[in-house]
Amino acid sequence: MRVRLHVKMSVAKTVRVGRKMVLALGVAGLATIAVAQTVPDQSVPSTGLDLPSNLQVFGKADPNIRKPTAIVNDFVITGTDVDQRVAMIVGLQKLNIKPEERDQLKLAMLRQLIDETLQIQEAKANEITVEPKEIEQGFGRVARNFGRTPEEMRTWLKQNGSSERSVKRQIEAEMAWSRLLRRRVNINVGEAEVAAMIKRMEDAKGSDEYHVFEIYQNATSDRAQEVFAGMQKMIQQMRDGSPFDYLARTYSESSTKAQGGDLGWVRPAMLPDALAKAAQEMQPGQVAGPIELPTGFSILYLAEKRQVLMPNPLDAKLSLRQLTINFAAGTTEAQATARAGEFATATQEIKGCGDVAKVAGAQNAEVVDKDGIVLGSLPPALQNLIMPLQIGQVTQPFGTIQDGVRVLVICGRDEPKMANMPSPEQIQEQLEDERVNLRAQRMLRDLRRDALVEYR
Repeated sequence: MRVRLHVKMSVAKTVRVGRKMVLALGVAGLATIAVAQTVPDQSVPSTGLDLPSNLQVFGKADPNIRKPTAIVNDFVITGTDVDQRVAMIVGLQKLNIKPEERDQLKLAMLRQLIDETLQIQEAKANEITVEPKEIEQGFGRVARNFGRTPEEMRTWLKQNGSSERSVKRQIEAEMAWSRLLRRRVNINVGEAEVAAMIKRMEDAKGSDEYHVFEIYQNATSDRAQEVFAGMQKMIQQMRDGSPFDYLARTYSESSTKAQGGDLGWVRPAMLPDALAKAAQEMQPGQVAGPIELPTGFSILYLAEKRQVLMPNPLDAKLSLRQLTINFAAGTTEAQATARAGEFATATQEIKGCGDVAKVAGAQNAEVVDKDGIVLGSLPPALQNLIMPLQIGQVTQPFGTIQDGVRVLVICGRDEPKMANMPSPEQIQEQLEDERVNLRAQRMLRDLRRDALVEYR
């Protein structure tokens, strides 16, 4: 079951990231990130507590010293457990993280292990168990996802400082929690609610909707500053090249973490006002956050936007003819700029794809034909160049001295079909998922409050 969490938020800042996201665990992801701040507010949010401005601390305990071991309701989580989980994440994601980022990751993995322990314990208290055979089957599926046999996966984990026990613990927790939710959460979405949703979608035809991803972390008043600062570090990691979905899978406390934080396509009317405002002010490829919520903080990523029940222009299929000029070794920047200018002037005179061969011969340019290219599969910068062009028109030149300079000629364009209304079953499933996720968050919050956790 895919579960979504929609929560209220207010925009603090935005960071632009590459549009192509990694949505499969362990695959290399975003290569470049540039800052695009809209509201550079770095203030620490209010806790709502009546706190004195001058604090006198009693006792010698240092709250900044946190050892990665804990006893959760008599179950021991060791430093080895934490280290192995960190090693698994770093290895699968092929990360090169800084020492301070590793410390942050260790704290996140400790919290995750604590949550997994609480989930397994609560499931067992309700006479729900996951059989070893089921866990072994789950391990096999994980191994296949990474192109390995179970035995190869065991060897790889051991070589990278992790273990199959760490993976199996996570599998057990996910299975146990899922079964507990199915038993505990009774969500009834009636036909009238589905019909009302369909009516709202029909009324909203042509309005904007947004494909968004989220990293959410719960924060009680005593942890607000800590969580806020941690999320600022996540945004810095994005600037340094860490994929959004890796951070979501690793740090998010929403049930969407398994999907890299994917909330799916949503419309402003389906979201709280502050979240809707954030999405509407963002451009595809931007990240907003840390954003204060009633129960914590979120970082929001806008992947795409489109119009409700209207064709998505990015689904258009193109026939392209590419012309490329290359530069000899030792070409200076001035020489390349002059040659590119000449190439630009010549290619802008192209009158349709039938004219390409003549211009290419005169410019000593290579020609490559590509058919069936989906516009949305191209880099965002190219999408922006191509979107307004008609058949026979030419893009502006683009490229580098090292890779050559190119133009694209639009030879054909198959426009996307009209978007279909989701089925009543799909709408019902989405409404159920939203409610299940909210209930799951409350259940886990209550388990944390009631747990006896001793750090060593």
